[in-house]
Order: sequence, then C-alpha cells, then structure tokens
Amino acid sequence: MLLGKNLINGAWVGSDRMSPSADLDGFEFAQATGEQVDIACAAARAAFRTYANTSRGDRAAFLRAIAEEIDVLGDEITQTAMKETGLPEARLVGERGRTTGQLRMFADLIEDTQYLDIRKDEALPDRSPLPRPDLRLTHKAIGPVVVFGASNFPLAFSTAGGDTASALAAGCPVIVKGHGAHAGTAELVGQAVAKAMTRCAMPAGTFQMLQGSGREVGAALVQHPEIRAVGFTGSLAGGRALYDQCHSRPHPIPFYGELGSVNPMFCLPAAVAARGDALGTGWAGSLTMGAGQFCTNPGVAVVVKGDGADALEAACVAALKDVAEQTMLTDGIHEAYVKGVQTFRELMVEVGSCGAAAGKRAALPALFKVSAKEWMANPHLQEEVFGAAGILVLCDDIAEMQALAEGLEGQLTTTLHLDDADMDLAAALLPVLEEKAGRILANGFPTGVEVCSSMMHGGPYPASTDVRATSVGTLAIVRWLRPVSFQNIPSALLPEDLRG
Repeated sequence: MLLGKNLINGAWVGSDRMSPSADLDGFEFAQATGEQVDIACAAARAAFRTYANTSRGDRAAFLRAIAEEIDVLGDEITQTAMKETGLPEARLVGERGRTTGQLRMFADLIEDTQYLDIRKDEALPDRSPLPRPDLRLTHKAIGPVVVFGASNFPLAFSTAGGDTASALAAGCPVIVKGHGAHAGTAELVGQAVAKAMTRCAMPAGTFQMLQGSGREVGAALVQHPEIRAVGFTGSLAGGRALYDQCHSRPHPIPFYGELGSVNPMFCLPAAVAARGDALGTGWAGSLTMGAGQFCTNPGVAVVVKGDGADALEAACVAALKDVAEQTMLTDGIHEAYVKGVQTFRELMVEVGSCGAAAGKRAALPALFKVSAKEWMANPHLQEEVFGAAGILVLCDDIAEMQALAEGLEGQLTTTLHLDDADMDLAAALLPVLEEKAGRILANGFPTGVEVCSSMMHGGPYPASTDVRATSVGTLAIVRWLRPVSFQNIPSALLPEDLRG
C-alpha cells in the first residue's frame, strides 16, 4: 500500500510539500525538503563504515532478500507501473524479472573475490640495491552514492535497478532520487528494499529514497559534501547539468551518466543487395519497440544508394504502416517527440508518415531520408529524438560511408549489417567504430541489452560521461570502488580478503 512518503534513515517520513499524481487518481507524494536531504546524506555517511565492512556473504544475502521482497509485491508493483507509465503488463513483468535477476547476479558476483582485483607483491627484504616492502591491493567502497531513477525503465534502471544493485554490492549506501513519472512504483520498490534491510539487520542509512519533482532535490543531493558518486540515466541536458554540478564542487566526485545515442547501423552493400527488404522490416520492428523509448533504439541507418537501399526503404515504410499508435511514458517525452519529428519534417524528406496519433500521450513512428552530405553538415539531424523516428542516410559511395563513420559522435552502439562479400569494408570500418561506441553488433538490432559479465552499456560522450564505465552487467560495480594499497600492514589489521 502506498504511503506517499520518503524513506529517510529507516523511517517513512512526510513533508509539508505534496505533489499529486494524475495517473494515480490524485494520490499525493511528499516532496523532500532541503533539511531532509541533509538528514538522508548524514544517515548515509553514518551507515557507510558499518555497511562497507559487512561481509561479502552478508551483502549477498541482502541483495537476494531485496529480490525476494520485490517478488512479494510483484503484482502491486506491476499494476501501479502500468498506470503511471502506460507500459503493457508483459513488458513490466519482464522488466521486474530483469531487476531481480540483476540483484541476484551481483549477489553471486561478490561471493567471490575476483571483482576486487586483489594483487599481492610479497616483501623482498634481501633485494639489492633496495628491499621491496610487502604490498597488497584491493578495492574498497567509494562512499555514499546517489542514484537517479530513469523515466524509461521504472524498475530495471530505477529504485532497485542496476546502479543501486551494483552500488549496494560494492558496499556503498545508496540514496535514490525517485523519478516523478513513476513515484508510486519507486515507493513500492523502496518498501521492498526497506523490508529486506530490516530482515538483514543492515544500518538504517544503507538505503534511502527521496521524491522531488524538478531539479531542486537532485541538485542538493549531488552537491552534498557527504556524497561520493552519482549514477544517472536520462537526457543529455539534465545529465550534463548534474555532471557540471558534480565537477564544480569543492571536492569533485564521479558522475556516471548515460545520456543519449542514435545508435547508427551501417548496412553494407552486399548485405543490402541480398536482403534489403528483410533489413528494412527488421529495422522497423526494432525502431518501434516500446514506442522507440529505449536508449539503444537504432535511429539511423546508413546505406549506399542503389536498388538494395530502395528495397530497404520500401520494406521499412510498409512495416511502419502496420504499427499501431503507442502510449509514451510521460507528457514531457511525448511533447519532445512531437517537436523533434516536426523539426525533422522541416529538414528532411518524410517517407514513412503514419499520420497523427489520437490518444493521450500517443505517438506513431516516422521515417525520413537524407543525403549523407546533408546529414553530416547539420548537427541537428544527428541529435537523438527519443521515440520511433528513424533516418535513412544515403551515401553516394563507400568512401562517403567511411567519412560519415569518422565524423560520428560517441554512441552506445553501432551495428554492421554485412555478408561475406562485405568483409573488407567491415574490416576498414571496425577500428573507426571501436572509437565511437561501447558496443558493436553484427547482423542484429541493438534494442535490448543482455545483463551479463561481458556487456558494455556506455560509450564516448555524449553517449555517457565516462567512456570506461558500463551501467549494465557485472563490470558496473567498478564505478563504486576505489583501489587501496596496504604496505607492511600487520596481517591482523589487513582486510580479511588480503590476509595470507
């Protein structure tokens, strides 16, 4: 049952600032005050040393307990999220499974020491000309972390999503800034985490959740001196503002933001000639999945002019005409999509118009085409429009395709559609694309991100703010750790994992 309150230092607390939810029949949520931000940050700091020094086994049990409590509230979480986001039940049930799966994945990860990258150099007292001391290195939790809930993933990238799961696994207390678009979903998941915290006797400040519309609460959190790192998934403008705040503090802190990407696909000549129609149909399916509201949505297809390109375009247009209107997540996202499509209409030829959507927050896909010269010359055409708007970029020849690849900004993904006869061109493009993206695909579509050890979900700016970091997969834990070396420390004083 919803309380409409914030979780602060183990208690659900209201405020005199309330915000009603149009999607939940006007139910009101308490908006955190500046004083409550201070209390939460102090509580996280007070919990840090105790929580960071719990055993890996105890933290793993805590993560599994969170997953169990989410499952207990599963139906209520799903129904609430459906009302708030407009997402279908099947999508949310699947996302809930991904959320609990991530928690259990990090529990498994920390039961072994491999993620700590432990290194030992034993003393060499007789070494000449100078002896070597005993040196042992491990990775320790960085400190209290702030996590921002994402608009497009109310579960897997929000309250108990991958950022929270990896930070808790590392030993960092977490303060979640709930997303206003799904405040009820955020609170219910927060209730599950709170129950797990009680079950596992974790310090009260280990996990906290604050609501707050606008940017006031978020700005106060990232600038608070007790916070040591921030995780964010959202818009380029919002993320860049928070990034600047993190780095303008008297003591700057890491900001791990995933901000945006058009995820270009390079459809190479032999593949397009052989199966242009199949590529067009597949692109339409990936482009429109979830109303295009995925960070890896393939918004651009780059093709050399010819009959194959014409077949790809025709197949994509035909497939898009069969796509029904879909409800977008928020009024703001819907308004931005409509505005972005209108801007594209003023700058490019629209070839896949599906008309105007009629329902509340409803949208239809749109497909445009433009020459590579025009696309490269106009930065506005290279900006992400969050939704099912695709651009077919037509190159005069292979050399122009290569030039386009060289000029790309950072991306989460790039894709090569290729056949055997395209191998030489693919080999020439691959080193370029390695510099441009965190994940490179062959003969697939990037929508959908596998949660596993080898996944990289990040990329050069503006795709993310740290090209070395991923927000999906086990490698995400390194964001919340820092290396500490111990020199000639008596064994009894060393962290347990460094002894022996």
